[in-house]
Amino acid sequence: MRGRTETAVSAGYIVITLVFQKTGRRWTARCEELGTATFGRSLPEADKKIKEAVLLHINTLEDVGERERFFRENNIQFRHTKPLGVKVSASIDKDTFFQPYVQAVA
Repeated sequence: MRGRTETAVSAGYIVITLVFQKTGRRWTARCEELGTATFGRSLPEADKKIKEAVLLHINTLEDVGERERFFRENNIQFRHTKPLGVKVSASIDKDTFFQPYVQAVA
């Protein structure tokens, strides 16, 4: 079903890892588990774009009937309730850090 958004009713949640790295004047962002990546001129722009890309990737997997298999093969745990307390982030150096991200899944 195309057109799903984050505000759609959630069947569950996944926790994924977002990695941000400053390269020159841009920030790159990638999701470790999905392999999705993008960039932005600022950290907030890269953050917004990677979250949009993650949602698009998950929706596309669902549209083609591959979400369950992909999650299983990539050890992405589907949770029926929203995980609480997932606020940890860490810096590798001044230009690189990662954070967990809870994504609603319809």
